[in-house]
Amino acid sequence: MAGNSQRRNRRTTSKKGPQVGSGGQRRRGLEGKGPTPPAEARKGHAKQRAANAKSKRAAAPQRRAAGGRGGKSASELVVGRNSVLEALRAEIPSTAVYVQQYIDSDDRVREAIKLATERGIPLMEAPRPELDRMTNGINHQGLALQIPPYEYAHPEDLTADAADAGEDPLVVILDGVTDPRNLGAVVRSVAAFGGHGVVVPERRAAGMTAGAWKTSAGAAARVSVARATNLTRTLEAYQKEGLTVVGLAADGEGELYDLEALSGPVVIVVGSEGKGLSRLVGETCDVRVRIPMPGGAESLNAGVAAGIVLYEASRRRTRPANG
Repeated sequence: MAGNSQRRNRRTTSKKGPQVGSGGQRRRGLEGKGPTPPAEARKGHAKQRAANAKSKRAAAPQRRAAGGRGGKSASELVVGRNSVLEALRAEIPSTAVYVQQYIDSDDRVREAIKLATERGIPLMEAPRPELDRMTNGINHQGLALQIPPYEYAHPEDLTADAADAGEDPLVVILDGVTDPRNLGAVVRSVAAFGGHGVVVPERRAAGMTAGAWKTSAGAAARVSVARATNLTRTLEAYQKEGLTVVGLAADGEGELYDLEALSGPVVIVVGSEGKGLSRLVGETCDVRVRIPMPGGAESLNAGVAAGIVLYEASRRRTRPANG
């Protein structure tokens, strides 16, 4: 019969049941939350970022001694007997040496195993098919070296390092440089002439690969390399900190040796040999200068150009006050 449904739990009245309470949430919402935490403990605050950066810098020597600084970059394999041996001789941070089972050993293999053992790098024996898979079929000659991921610094860390040392910042930014050997050469020059680090873009730029480590001749263990998501914004942030941004350009309005800004807090921006500075980066520079080349060469690669400017900056910073 209509209205006489046999379904269980069918509501037969319009009267509502008891209302669910707030569980004390409204009362707790009116209670005080205690004193405001210090700036260093407040998420997103500038002082908290500075404190985090300081703790990272304090731990950097231990991270580097452990073989790299971990980060977004992927692990890398150096393959081939000559390449592995040269990497070990250059003391590139390494996490493992893979040696093929039943390998036909020669002097290179024996020296590589000896160096790895002396440095405490694990030796991993692997069958040839496994090495073929790991190296994507590259001719590995029975030897491969694993390089750990590199943990890049933040651009702010470089100026903070300079402040901790009581020095005017001297930073190099590479714009569109894609050869890791150029990056390694710049890192080596920064270490030689008292710079405070190198900044590279996250995309379409060289990173700290095994090739960069090798070219740096060990300097990469002492010099921070930072990654920037946007070079223009990074330059503007440095300008707000009081740094002069100097761009190297063949058509620069001034000459390097007339530039007094190199004696103070400065950022040196170096573009690729072929394309030079990108448009937005060039427009953001405070001044663009050229390197005099009496020999008539049209350009210099990034590593050589950066070395010349860093030398000039070092000369100005270390010369006597009356010099």
